[in-house]
Amino acid sequence: MTPQARRHLVLNAVVFGLGNHEAAWRMPESDPFASTNLNHWVDLAQIAEAAGFDTLFLGDVLSLLPGAEKHLSDTMDPLIILSALAAVTSRIGLIGTLSTSFEPPFHIARRFASLDHISGGRAGWNIVTSSNVLEARNFGLAALQDHKDRYAMAEDVVQATLALWRSWESGARLGDKARGQYFDPAKVHAVDYAGAFVSTAGPLNVPRSPQGRPLLVQAGSSEDGRNLASRYADVVFTAQPGVEDARAFYSDIKRRALEHGRRADDVLILPGIMPVVAETREAAQARLDEINGQVVHQHALALLSEYLQTDVSQFDLDAPLPADVGDAGRTQANKSRFTLIVQLARRENLTLRQLLQRVGGGRGHFLLAGTAEDIADTMEEWFRSGAADGFSVMCPVLPADLRSFANLVVPVLRARGLIPSEPTSGNLADRLNAHN
Repeated sequence: MTPQARRHLVLNAVVFGLGNHEAAWRMPESDPFASTNLNHWVDLAQIAEAAGFDTLFLGDVLSLLPGAEKHLSDTMDPLIILSALAAVTSRIGLIGTLSTSFEPPFHIARRFASLDHISGGRAGWNIVTSSNVLEARNFGLAALQDHKDRYAMAEDVVQATLALWRSWESGARLGDKARGQYFDPAKVHAVDYAGAFVSTAGPLNVPRSPQGRPLLVQAGSSEDGRNLASRYADVVFTAQPGVEDARAFYSDIKRRALEHGRRADDVLILPGIMPVVAETREAAQARLDEINGQVVHQHALALLSEYLQTDVSQFDLDAPLPADVGDAGRTQANKSRFTLIVQLARRENLTLRQLLQRVGGGRGHFLLAGTAEDIADTMEEWFRSGAADGFSVMCPVLPADLRSFANLVVPVLRARGLIPSEPTSGNLADRLNAHN
């Protein structure tokens, strides 16, 4: 199904702490401690669901990062938050992040099958490999595996997890009180999976979930990440700096999916966008300038140094990024973000100071500042031209900018027929036409 044939674009609300901008917590309207209050997350979920978003996406970080003292750094377990949100929402998909580098398959399969049950078929797993040595040390490891091994392990973990979800056939539960037969043992199977990195006996001790299995999401754009996504993912969350880059990525993932024996429309591409919307372009730019003005310089330096695996504080702030910073092959961390940031700096000839502002804001995702019509125009262009099946909407300050997007942009998208006029029914996979 081409974007032109797909009737509606998909809206994925990415909610991280107090906002997706690094300076969100410093804004006057922000309570810096709200991210550990359940009411904050309930508010976000209900705003997104009422607006017609298809999914709510929670990322995760398993360590304090360099410069954490200058930035909102507490990150609660996304599965705990999503389990609570399942009780106060009824339609929106609930996507949580778990790392294949530190979580065993049985644990992953059980937690997401449980979430799928209690949410009525709305669970999704965002598959990540982790790229920070500090995370590895928190799990008792001296170092991260190299990039290729992390992705080989990720595939192993995904295969084992899928096998566990398949261990209960449809209709296995009988609940036959008269015969005292709870399930049909002929429909519940051992897994006996033994891979290069993980093994599990099975079967899972949670019955087959409403979707059959939770939605699979993948959020890496390196060569290894693309291969994993095109083979297994229902949804790909990607950072693309412009429409041409997005079209190339979109085409590449669809081609790879076909090579794996899937259909091109079996995998949905949802690039991240950071929208700053207001009634006028001038007001939107003023809002963006206000947020950018709150970026803590030391934190932005630490963040960029982490992404580039280079201490950028040694460089001239008013000169371009040095030419010898740019070989993604030498990093074992986040290769796709490394490449994106270097390409952005080179293409736009940004000074280090300008790059710090861009990375300290959207972390390389596409930034949109303007009126609702401006933002809808760009989203429609990407959708109609083969750059996206929808968008991962990364509002800079939460809940304020999510509410603005819901009140201003969503009605324009709906009026153009880009999103449904009424909420769609069915479980998450059915609504997204996934699991084909």
